[in-house]
Order: sequence, then structure tokens, then C-alpha cells
Amino acid sequence: MYLIAGLGNPEEDYSGTRHNMGFDTINQIAQNNNIKINKKNFDGLYEVCNIQNEKVILLKPQTYMNESGKSVKQVVDYYNIPLENIVIIYDDIDTPKGKIRLRKKGGPGSHKGMQSVVQNLNSTDFSRVRVGIGRPESTSEMINYVIGSIPEEEKQILKQGTEKAALAVEEIIKNGIDIAMNKFN
Repeated sequence: MYLIAGLGNPEEDYSGTRHNMGFDTINQIAQNNNIKINKKNFDGLYEVCNIQNEKVILLKPQTYMNESGKSVKQVVDYYNIPLENIVIIYDDIDTPKGKIRLRKKGGPGSHKGMQSVVQNLNSTDFSRVRVGIGRPESTSEMINYVIGSIPEEEKQILKQGTEKAALAVEEIIKNGIDIAMNKFN
């Protein structure tokens, strides 16, 4: 069983923001596989489904970004999911817009959602898919950049990133993180 968790903020208020690339990727995976995510538990929205002939949980924590790890930990504990079967998807300012980066493990960097996941799992030994959002012109604009609305001309570029990320996650499920990294990085 795999846990595929996309990080973001509750969609009622934050859909269409750069900080919700994790949610957008989960939504893309669900759309690609004709899955509806409508169960509520574990401080999140989730669905148990089959993707690439594997049992998968798609999760969108509803705890707000900085507490995402609480929801992830609840699912991991309840379903007894091994670290090597966890994939966390999140926005990344150090990756260019529309690009993705896959990693087998590693630190959380400055991303508060990933810091929460690492802290709650007490490990960095899980896969991650970083969806590029680029950087604002000034670091003083960072908060508005990640949770503000996206200009129309940028939306399609970011959508390309979530589409690639969705395909990369399916590759991880089908053939493992190493093959996916070789194919998508």
C-alpha cells in the first residue's frame, strides 16, 4: 500500500495558489484515474483506490500547510504504511515553474509543510515530488507569492508541472522511485 499525500491549504480558500501544487497534483492523479476524493478522516480528505495495480491512499491534509505532518502521520499509523511507500508532493520555490524534481529522501529545506511531515514521521526516508513554482522577484513578497492568486499567463505553465508530477507519481507506484527519478529528473 502506498500513501500519496499532496500538501496544501484547504481548497475553499486557497485553490488556485502556488502553495497548493500538492493538492493540484493529487487532483490531477484522481482525474487521470477517475477517482473521487471525498472521504473525511485523519484531519484530511482522502480516498483508498487502485493505481497501477497497487492499493493507494490519496491524501489532502486539511490542517493547513504548516501542520500537514499530523494528517500524514495519522494515515501512516492507521494503515501501517512503510516509509518507502510514502510519497509527499509539494510546491518548491527552488525548482523552475512547470518543472518537477523527484528525491528518494532528504531534508525538508525551508518548506514548513515538509518540516511538519519530517517532524511527525521522525524521518526523512520517504520519497518526495517537488513541483516548481519559481521565486518571487523579492523575498519580501514570498507570502503573497505562494498564497496569492496566480496570474492567468502563469497558470498553464504551473499546470504542466502538476501534470508531470501526476505522471511521475504513477511511475513511482509502477516501477519505483529510482526508475521514476531517471525518467523525470
